[in-house]
Amino acid sequence: MSAFATLILAVQMLTALAMIGLILIQHGKGADMGAAFGSGTSGSLFGASGSANFLSRSTGVLATVFFVSTLALAYLGNARPVSTGSVLESVPVPAVTAPAAPAVDSTIPVAPVQGAEQVPAK
Repeated sequence: MSAFATLILAVQMLTALAMIGLILIQHGKGADMGAAFGSGTSGSLFGASGSANFLSRSTGVLATVFFVSTLALAYLGNARPVSTGSVLESVPVPAVTAPAAPAVDSTIPVAPVQGAEQVPAK
């Protein structure tokens, strides 16, 4: 695997892990509804509504980087190399020849077929 493909694969894995973390940190749409009825505070590290904008934009950027790296890996995986440097590419292919006809041995006695003329042996 080329160094460029390895770098893209590392970027993709780090992006996937960061996206998983960001998605797990975010609040669901129904989380604020419970806070409105007094079941807890909706404030978090970023404040009441400040985290939604930052986390959703960060997730969108990471998703874009993830999809671009996925497309790049697909393109690099589908590209056909000019030569693999294999030893087998330089081996000539032998010509296929038909096998020789088996030799007829005249010393083996053959039973005569009924209704056929008998030819005297030489």
